[in-house]
Amino acid sequence: MSRIRVLVVDDEPDFLKLIGRRLERRNVDVDVVNNGQEALEFLSKTFVNVVILDVRMPGLSGIETLKEIRRRYRNTEVIMLTGHGSVESGIEGISHGAYDYILKPFLIDDLLERIRAANEHATLKQKVRGGA
Repeated sequence: MSRIRVLVVDDEPDFLKLIGRRLERRNVDVDVVNNGQEALEFLSKTFVNVVILDVRMPGLSGIETLKEIRRRYRNTEVIMLTGHGSVESGIEGISHGAYDYILKPFLIDDLLERIRAANEHATLKQKVRGGA
């Protein structure tokens, strides 16, 4: 099975560095960007299986970024990251097409399990659509 490629989108540089290292140690290919606009630019050039997307970011919000990802990249799944106990933000993300959401702080193995499930879901959708 090929490695999962993940894009992590968050405006906290220390968080990006930490999550990137931890996922790479678990055989996940990780790219990181600082905001929604950078995420959309990255996705226009590079396929990723799963996007981990913070809800609260300056500029293009996580929800706005999610809507664009859903519109442009049907075979990429999105897991929303929400902080401050904001379950409502996670639910809003699900209503706009996110595969799942996870609250900060989280255990890396919980995130990894959700990434794998999202990747399997994306793979099944792609097969049903005939590779579209």
